[in-house]
Amino acid sequence: MRLTVFWERMAAHFGEAYADSFARDHVMSELGGRTVHEALEAGWGAKEVWRAVCAAVDVPAELR
Repeated sequence: MRLTVFWERMAAHFGEAYADSFARDHVMSELGGRTVHEALEAGWGAKEVWRAVCAAVDVPAELR
């Protein structure tokens, strides 16, 4: 998954304004105690991070 697609999906689920805030502030156990931004910077793939977000916040199937 490309990062552009990842961020489009984040915006679709959280809204434009909140997606980046969530990605910067929400520490997720699914990402090894990292935020979305930290996981991406640590080399996690966008698809892996998106799956973790989906699991953590119950993203509806049609947005996965």
